[in-house]
Amino acid sequence: MREPAFWYRPRSFKSHLLRPLGALYGAIAERRMMRKGLDAGIPVLCVGNYHVGGAGKTPTVLALTKLLRSLGETPVVLSRGYGGHLQGPVMVDRERHSAADVGDEPLMMVREVPVAVARDRISGVALARSQGATVILMDDGFQNPRLQKDASLIVIDGARGIGNGRVFPAGPLRAPLTMQMSRTDALVLIGDGQAADGIAAEITARGKPVLRARLKPEAASVAQLFGKSVLAFAGIGDPERFFRTLRASGIDVARTRPFADHHMFSKAEIDAMVDEAGREQLTLVTTEKDLARLRGMAGLAADIVPFAVTLEFDDPASLRRFVSERLFKARESRFAVR
Repeated sequence: MREPAFWYRPRSFKSHLLRPLGALYGAIAERRMMRKGLDAGIPVLCVGNYHVGGAGKTPTVLALTKLLRSLGETPVVLSRGYGGHLQGPVMVDRERHSAADVGDEPLMMVREVPVAVARDRISGVALARSQGATVILMDDGFQNPRLQKDASLIVIDGARGIGNGRVFPAGPLRAPLTMQMSRTDALVLIGDGQAADGIAAEITARGKPVLRARLKPEAASVAQLFGKSVLAFAGIGDPERFFRTLRASGIDVARTRPFADHHMFSKAEIDAMVDEAGREQLTLVTTEKDLARLRGMAGLAADIVPFAVTLEFDDPASLRRFVSERLFKARESRFAVR
């Protein structure tokens, strides 16, 4: 779906009219989040959002993958496979699966880390453990009560924040903010914006860490586009963030085409952009996640440049310390029960 514009306005008549539905949805979500989850038997680190849409979960999961491996762990990502039709449990295979099968994010992440897709999180845990996982990285699922989380890291874009702060459908929140903050173990604040400073201050007051980070374009991607004018398109939670990143990297963004999150592009849409780029001598560029949905569409490799980014933390030592402590506590508590 495409986010309603009123979600990110301070006052809106539409949002006001939808508040009763938001209150009902929020009450159900809050009650659901209070259920006790199943112990996976190994540490579970969850990367989630307070709100619907994207904020940088996938780069955060990949950054945690590298950190966990440096700690001697064997992480496996557990994903619901949003946008794919397979129920799972299934290990994602780039040679066999498409985004229509398992979703775009799992197909993108599997290049770096094994990914188990399962609508039923419990069966997904069993599959991940059968692959030798010592830690499960949950991609999303913060509001899902099925699994006990040993740490929940919440990702917020500093420039966007959480919009009007109301619960769906009156706003973008998946559950009441106070409830969600009470179950947050660390906040990952991406970028230099100030829209989430109030939440960061509250999390700090609760004695939880705020880990600041930023998306860094890979040098090869920047070099490939140096000196060129581009037509940039993206079907992610916040396409404007992608366009801002391109411009901040010194790339001349002549045209932009935003699409809804997880948009499944038609051949006609791609052909139209290829034609436009050709007429105006522009280079087509998109995100790695978008390109994952386009795999298999004939002739794309030569026409579209993927723009790769990685997440870098301002204080990587603090992140390492937080993760190490959480893993130790998770294992200590399980050992004590035996």
